[in-house]
Amino acid sequence: MSSFPHLAYGTPRKLPKPGSLPGRVVVLDVAFAANAGGASYEKTTLPFIRGLGSRLAMWIDHHDHDRHADYAGDPRFILTTKAEHGACPELVTPDRVAAAGHVDTICCHVDFDGLCSAAKWIRGGVEPYEGADDDARAIDTRLGEPSERARVLDRALRARPRDEGVRGLIVRYLADGAQDAAIYREFQVVAEALEEREREAKRLSGRYEVRGRLAICDATRRDGPYDKTELLLIGQRLAPISLVHDETTVTVAARFDSGIDLVRALGLNGGMPTRVSVAAKRLDEVVEVLGGLEPAGEGPANAVY
Repeated sequence: MSSFPHLAYGTPRKLPKPGSLPGRVVVLDVAFAANAGGASYEKTTLPFIRGLGSRLAMWIDHHDHDRHADYAGDPRFILTTKAEHGACPELVTPDRVAAAGHVDTICCHVDFDGLCSAAKWIRGGVEPYEGADDDARAIDTRLGEPSERARVLDRALRARPRDEGVRGLIVRYLADGAQDAAIYREFQVVAEALEEREREAKRLSGRYEVRGRLAICDATRRDGPYDKTELLLIGQRLAPISLVHDETTVTVAARFDSGIDLVRALGLNGGMPTRVSVAAKRLDEVVEVLGGLEPAGEGPANAVY
C-alpha cells in the first residue's frame, strides 16, 4: 500500500478550494454539478478544474452529465454513466492508479461509494476486501444485498453524515484491508444511532400522499433529523417516484431499474437520473412535470445515487 495521502471531501454542489489541496490531486466519485439547487457546472465544477490545472492527476466518476463530452480527449478524465457503472470503485483499477502517478491528495465523495474508491486508490487499485466493489454497487443502486460489513459502514455514514472523523476512519479501516475488529465495533456503535433517524423517517412516511405516479411527503415539520434515503425508499413502495420536500429542498427518487430519467424530465444538464434534488421553490413545477410523466416516455434504466 502506498503512503497515506491527504483526504478531502466534495459533493457536486460543494467542492474544496483548489488552493487548500496539497500537491497533485485525484477526484473520485464526485459528479459534475447540475443546474439545480443554485449550483452549476459553470459556477462550481469548471472553476475547480481550472483551479487545479496541471495538478489534477485524474478524475474518475460514474454520474451522467452533458459536459462529459468536453473531456473525451483528456486521458485524466474517466467519466461514465451510472447505467454503465453502478458504482465508482470498479473504475479504480491498478492500471489507472499507475497511470496517474504520484498523488498527494484524494478528493472523494462522502458516501460509502466515494470512501471505498479512496481506499482502493490508496491500495493501488486493489479491493479493500473481496467483494467490496459489489458492495459499493449494491449500496449505491439500492439493489441487491451488501455484506454485513458494508451495511454497517453505510449506516455509520448515514448516522453521522457531516462527521469528517468517521469518514477518515472508514477510509483508513478500508485502506488497511478492513481487518481491525476494534475499529469495526466502533462503526457498529455509530451505526446504531441511525435507528433514531429511521424511526423519524418512518413516522414522516405516514404523511405520504399518492398522486398518480408520485408519492409525496412533506417533511417541513419534523421532530428531529431523519434518514432521507430510508424515507424515499418507503415512498418507492407506494408509487414509481417518491418525492420528499422540506423548507429548502425537493428530492425525488426512483428505482435503479425503473427506466425513469428524472434529469431529462426536469430539464437538468446532469446528475443522477434516478435521484435529483432541486430548490424548494420548484416544488409545484416538479409535481406537475413528474405527476404527468407517462411510462412510455421514460428513458433507459439508470442508477440511483
